[in-house]
Amino acid sequence: MTERGVLVGPDGLARCSWALSAPDYLPYHDTEWGRPLHGDDQLYERMTLESFQSGLSWLTILRKRDNFRVAFDRFSIAVVAGYQQPDVDRLLADAGIVRNRAKIEAAIANARAALELPDGLDALLWSFAPDPAPGAAASTLAELPAKTAESVAMAKALKRAGFVFIGPTTCYAMMQAVGIVDDHLAGCYLGRAAAEPAAG
Repeated sequence: MTERGVLVGPDGLARCSWALSAPDYLPYHDTEWGRPLHGDDQLYERMTLESFQSGLSWLTILRKRDNFRVAFDRFSIAVVAGYQQPDVDRLLADAGIVRNRAKIEAAIANARAALELPDGLDALLWSFAPDPAPGAAASTLAELPAKTAESVAMAKALKRAGFVFIGPTTCYAMMQAVGIVDDHLAGCYLGRAAAEPAAG
């Protein structure tokens, strides 16, 4: 990702600059990133993938996402929560995903923690949605925070509930990805200003 603002793509639409930095990013930006996502399994998938991304490029994870979905039984919380040592061994041998023992074991531990949430993962994560930001959106990627008070609070709540390997920065990346916050840049055709009715 660059620190630039929006760039105009070959279709004439202005997008957050990172969306045009690799072909895989374009459909992800246009159809997923920043759009409100609900569902316990769906949010568990995004949380898990963001955790696996730690220390790596998101592009690496995006390109392996279909493999992750197969390897983790489409991120069914109930199924992954039941994984045992043979499943850990299977995942460590799977060249189609990121083979990191700590992250694999965290994904299983987090599925078990999610299964115990009284109101579900969706309700917990979305309870940290901030009020819609007033004023203009950020103009450049450099203006976007790495974490916020809400992502710090979310990480603490998840830790109390037994989740591991997910801190405030990972939480904020997930919040951006699943639309808990809208961080499309000013001028992006999917941004807040584009969604607001014209004055007058």
